[in-house]
Amino acid sequence: MTIAFHKRSSKLHPHQQCKSVYLIVSLLRGCFYFFFKSSFYRTWKRIFWQLILLGFGLSGLLLYGLPIVRHLEVLIPMGVCPSARMAMLRDNFTGLLRLWARPDVLTCTSWGAPIIWDGTFDPAVAQQEALQQNLTIGLTVFAVGRYLEKYLARFLETAEQHFMVGQRVVYYVFTELPAAVPRVALGPGRGLRVERVVRERRWQDVSMQRMRTLHEALHGRLGREAHFVFCMDVDQHFRSSFGPEALAESVAQLHAWHYHRPRWLLPYERDARSAAAVAPGEGDFYYHAAVFGGSVAALRGLTGHCARALQRDRERGLEARWHDESHLNKFFWLHKPAKVLSPEFCWSPDIGWRAEIRRPRLLWAPKEYALVRD
Repeated sequence: MTIAFHKRSSKLHPHQQCKSVYLIVSLLRGCFYFFFKSSFYRTWKRIFWQLILLGFGLSGLLLYGLPIVRHLEVLIPMGVCPSARMAMLRDNFTGLLRLWARPDVLTCTSWGAPIIWDGTFDPAVAQQEALQQNLTIGLTVFAVGRYLEKYLARFLETAEQHFMVGQRVVYYVFTELPAAVPRVALGPGRGLRVERVVRERRWQDVSMQRMRTLHEALHGRLGREAHFVFCMDVDQHFRSSFGPEALAESVAQLHAWHYHRPRWLLPYERDARSAAAVAPGEGDFYYHAAVFGGSVAALRGLTGHCARALQRDRERGLEARWHDESHLNKFFWLHKPAKVLSPEFCWSPDIGWRAEIRRPRLLWAPKEYALVRD
């Protein structure tokens, strides 16, 4: 006798399906209701918003507030240069860099450029290499209005003591008062040129116009007599050696107030209409316009890019948050610098003592904006 077994269907009747769905939904509603009405949820919600408010509060204090909060920046890790990359990084002026000598700081970028800190290079090697190449190094500075009488003399005097000592140097001072430029005793092989510029009505325009002025100078006498050029702000002074270890095809300066901060806190231009705009998630570091440099050819490209971008913004009635510095940061995001200088090369005493800043090269002067910008 054969017994037939009938396979039972695994499908539910539509009426049963509806009842099952209703039961699941009811259970979920009950669970959510219990969770949202429970003390656990209320506690979690309170803690969550407290953390959010704490984060915004600390960010605000970090950007605008208490100095003590700035000391907490050192707890934010800068990152570590991979050991495989350290072994390969060489420099045209210092040879093999000793990046492993500074494990306390970031000594290279993601695109393979060195970040120069005290202890990572041999200054004697850099000095000898620059002498063998028979270089002339230009240093440009703008001294307009009260900036001339307040800062220029000390800037030039300390530059003679510390900037590219032993090298052939030509200073270019841009001012509307050439006769007021102080006389400074210059060493052998070092000269000073004074270029007249028109004083702009606003200090912001002075800052932004310098890119066009530099671009024109780099296509003129400055470009003919110098191989490398550094462009610096006048309201600072040299404290120790600023030598050929800083030379490269293109050089950017880490901003002393921002080098520990995460990218989302960096003060890039965020107005998408501006030619200086850096979108969220973009950017590498925040660079300081008080020091930048490179070869004549590289600086022609940099200043030309920034001058055109500034002009486009002006035609649209726009002005970037940090003027030419915003455009400089956009340029270095698009065209990575070949060398990055650590904050030691341009340090602000107002930040206070930090262990990683062993030997400041340039120091910011006190910012007396009410006096020099009226």
